[in-house]
Amino acid sequence: MSSSEPSSRKTEGHSGRASGKESGRSSRKYPDGSAHALPEKDSGESFREQLRDNQRKGNGTGSCTSGEKQTSSLRAYGILTAAYWGFTLTDGALRMLVLLHFHERGYSPLDLAFLFLIYEAMGMVTNLGGGWLAARFGLRMTLQSGLALQIVALLLLSALQPDWSPVLSIGWIMGAQALSGIAKDLTKMSAKSGVKLVARSSNPEESTDSVLFRWVALLTGSKNALKGLGFFLGGLLLSTTGFAPALWIMAGGLAVVLLAVLVQPEDTPGSVKSSVKIRDVFSKSREINLLSLARFFLFGSRDLWFVVGLPLYLKTVLEWSFWEVGGFMAFWIIGYGFVQAIAPRLSGKAQSIYRAVHVLRFWSLALFLLPLSMGLCLLILGDDPMNTPMANVILIGGLLLYGVAFAVNSSLHSYMIVGYAEHGDVTLSVGFYYMANAAGRLTGTLLSGLVYMFWGLEACLLISALFIAIATGVSLLLPTEENRQEQAS
Repeated sequence: MSSSEPSSRKTEGHSGRASGKESGRSSRKYPDGSAHALPEKDSGESFREQLRDNQRKGNGTGSCTSGEKQTSSLRAYGILTAAYWGFTLTDGALRMLVLLHFHERGYSPLDLAFLFLIYEAMGMVTNLGGGWLAARFGLRMTLQSGLALQIVALLLLSALQPDWSPVLSIGWIMGAQALSGIAKDLTKMSAKSGVKLVARSSNPEESTDSVLFRWVALLTGSKNALKGLGFFLGGLLLSTTGFAPALWIMAGGLAVVLLAVLVQPEDTPGSVKSSVKIRDVFSKSREINLLSLARFFLFGSRDLWFVVGLPLYLKTVLEWSFWEVGGFMAFWIIGYGFVQAIAPRLSGKAQSIYRAVHVLRFWSLALFLLPLSMGLCLLILGDDPMNTPMANVILIGGLLLYGVAFAVNSSLHSYMIVGYAEHGDVTLSVGFYYMANAAGRLTGTLLSGLVYMFWGLEACLLISALFIAIATGVSLLLPTEENRQEQAS
């Protein structure tokens, strides 16, 4: 080695120190020979953050690789989905248990509708408050709270005694249903908000919109398939074990799910903790407000015939057994969930939330025509026993097609809301949107019992078509890709 080389290094080192003194900053050398400047100590926290960043750059161990991020995102998504699955199974079974058990005990269609009203009403409140809670304390807390409340609701309902007075019985049932409504929307808001948070880091080589649509569709579709299985499970358990034992079995299964969530790492579902005020729960976004209004009428249209009218029609008019009613409802929901899961394939042009608007309008129109056609056909056929087989074919076939069109509409809605939501306000936006969803279901549930009692299933279907027409009209106001390009230019 030449003598000039050490001299040169010495000179470089001296000049580096001199430069550091002039700038008022120091540097740190790392084992790989790299050096990074240390920030001025004007803020203790920023200094520590910059130091940690320099260390990550120096030794290469502080940053996650894209593969590690993808694995972490998939694990988080899997845990969210599994928890949502477990909850949904009990939720579907509970709905069928309550409907069939209390109908057998002599409750009228309107009485049954009122039993579900508090369930839907609490969903409205929970989605607003739950979004705020998740923004303040994180999704993990709201997910665990939802699972725990559902267990409490199941156990409370199992304590109902047949010799209680009607007033006490209805009050007890509505109280348990209120807890179940809170639990459902805490769990749903946590799961769907969590998807937005983990989708960004799932696959850096794929667009976030594409990943988001696929993951939301899979979560929602699988959830509804399991809800359908829950309908069947509820009818089966009621027939084989009875009301209270069925509830105990469901509570035990959900307790296992809750335990599995509790033992996961603290950051599993993702966290969006931030400082928010109560007024922030109301959306200021025009797109989210319009989509929420469309969601209100979309789900109101479904529950108008689905919650009370159809099950009682199958039981009283067609004289189906408990497990047959539960089986058909389960088949419908499972098929509906399957279509939701493959919705990205059925709506291939929905590659962004703005392009999805055109697809939504098409499927909304298709959905509108189905209950309108069914309702008119049933009115024309009337009560003539000779026409009963044809009426049944029209009803069952039409409802199966309705399930396909409704599933695509619902999946597009779910994708668009998480797409419209800003990353930092995702729980607030999703909470507000599902508050509108719960309000629509509450309205549909009330009308389902009321309309079916006085005018029958035909009227339920025709009013359902009116609700869909309003939802379709609202979708015309949503911005499209062309609108965005015009605003940009």
